[in-house]
Amino acid sequence: MAFFSFLDPALNFIFGRLLSFPPFWGILIMSFLISLIIVLIYKFATNQNLMKQLKDEIKALQKQAKELKHEPEKAMAVQKKAMQTNMKYMMQSMKATLITFIPIIIIFGWLQAHFAFLPILPDQDFTMTIDFKEASQGNISVTVPEGIEVVGEKTKQVTDGSVIFGLKGKAGVYDSPPLEFDFNDEKYDKDVIITSGRDYAEPMKRFSDRDIESITASNEKTIVMNLFGWKLGWLGSYIIFALVFSMALRKLMKIY
Repeated sequence: MAFFSFLDPALNFIFGRLLSFPPFWGILIMSFLISLIIVLIYKFATNQNLMKQLKDEIKALQKQAKELKHEPEKAMAVQKKAMQTNMKYMMQSMKATLITFIPIIIIFGWLQAHFAFLPILPDQDFTMTIDFKEASQGNISVTVPEGIEVVGEKTKQVTDGSVIFGLKGKAGVYDSPPLEFDFNDEKYDKDVIITSGRDYAEPMKRFSDRDIESITASNEKTIVMNLFGWKLGWLGSYIIFALVFSMALRKLMKIY
């Protein structure tokens, strides 16, 4: 979403109402809206008469190939023709896919930014876990902006490859200045959002070719639904909902 982050205010205006819903209903409604948009674009971006003709031809060729299972050479020729027809069908479908690709990626980025994790609440204890490269040693200290306080020690010794700092704070977006960690005369920053709403900063920040590999906030993952013991986040839930809605809408609108 970072590349399209300038669109976030517009997406908040369009879909922001869903953030007041429980995650299950928010993702369910979003899945329906996206499925409806995709199906409508598919309907008007493709020649449905041609699509029906190609689909009927594919079914007829598949049936013919089964009837010729005892005549391998003829069956292969029919299967080859079926593959060619199927390729024509896919090329027609590709038009709608290209139209919807970028908008759907942008919407997915917005969903990831608002439904993947739970927010850090005001005055709620939370942690920052710092993971180091192997053999890193020394002391690490944390400096926090006004509005956040450290729960426990502000300086800790690196002993087993990771250090955890306890924190809590008032509602706010802490990115200027952010939290700052000092290790071996190098500084590492990590932003954090504390809110009663649904916003959060990306929990993990990675660093390349430095003593600290990552800094991770303790935002918990959002569980949208529990399906037969599988705890699904927004993406898994979206895929299930979208498959159901897409099949139903295509059948209702007679989309080929």
